[in-house]
Amino acid sequence: QVQLVESGGDLVQPGGSLRLSCAGSGIIFTPYVMGWYRQAPGEQRQLVARITSTGDTTYADSVKGRFTISRDGAKNTVYLQMNSLKPEDTAVYYCNAYLMLLRNPRDYWGQGTQVTVSS
Repeated sequence: QVQLVESGGDLVQPGGSLRLSCAGSGIIFTPYVMGWYRQAPGEQRQLVARITSTGDTTYADSVKGRFTISRDGAKNTVYLQMNSLKPEDTAVYYCNAYLMLLRNPRDYWGQGTQVTVSS
């Protein structure tokens, strides 16, 4: 059974930093495009950052220069380093693993971790 488990969410003051982790079991992340998404109350889930199997990264405009996504194949873990946090970063953050296969694409989600930015 595939499981993605996020951790690292917390309450932090504006300007602070957090590092989120996403660990996988029952899945090897290596060929997957790994992504972090977030969903604030009353809003749709949106992409925060994505990293391909070759290390290419994509970021939402709102987090460019502040957030960094990375992956560690040996630990089968994906990270999201978040710096200079703002109240508008408050959301539940979800890890996603996606593998494009013609007949049976694989798309897995974690349960989410809460990030709250507030003074």
